[in-house]
Amino acid sequence: MKILIVEDEQDLRDVMTSFLERELYVVEVATDYESGLAKIASYSYDCILLDVMLPGGSGMKLLRKLRELNKGDSVIIVSAKDSVEDKVQGLELGADDYLAKPFHLSELLARIKTIIRRNSRHSVQDAALVFKNVRLYPEDRKLLVNETEVFLNRKEYDLLYYFMIRPEKLVPKTSLAEAVWGDDADQSDSLDFIYSQIKNLRKKLKDSQAAIDFQAVYGVGYKLI
Repeated sequence: MKILIVEDEQDLRDVMTSFLERELYVVEVATDYESGLAKIASYSYDCILLDVMLPGGSGMKLLRKLRELNKGDSVIIVSAKDSVEDKVQGLELGADDYLAKPFHLSELLARIKTIIRRNSRHSVQDAALVFKNVRLYPEDRKLLVNETEVFLNRKEYDLLYYFMIRPEKLVPKTSLAEAVWGDDADQSDSLDFIYSQIKNLRKKLKDSQAAIDFQAVYGVGYKLI
């Protein structure tokens, strides 16, 4: 799961980033209106945490731009301005929730989970992602193959999750890197690290007798088949 924090207050931004990374989210940050706009125009996020007061422009304006781009990213407005008017405006512009500062990190996490679950393509009644004899439980980050649990590290799980929500569809390596590694992917000279992670994940799936595999499309990416 990938989250964007658009917040100019460094201490709060750092605290939220560290906390959410410990909760195994991929976190990217923007510190002002322009960098926030560049992020939302170029990438997609499971949830955006958006401050109202930003250098160079308002969070409300950024939210309006997001909707003009016809993007469905979930948004939680995080603001020191706890006024009814701001809440109403944010919700009318398409925000999913509004959280006033100061707040407890546990409450922030609960709201993020609620929104992601609510906006998921998969219903709460069908909490598992199922493809062939593989069953993935996003809430528990658990993988079952033929009802036997298979243990994955963080990146292996994130990779498999990204493919499980789009089985049999070609996933470009660039999209995979952005979704699973976030800003860290930009610091790499190549995308060879994806091949290494796919190789390790494929071995674990094969050893557990999973009926799924990754098909490489040369020069483009991979398919889960």
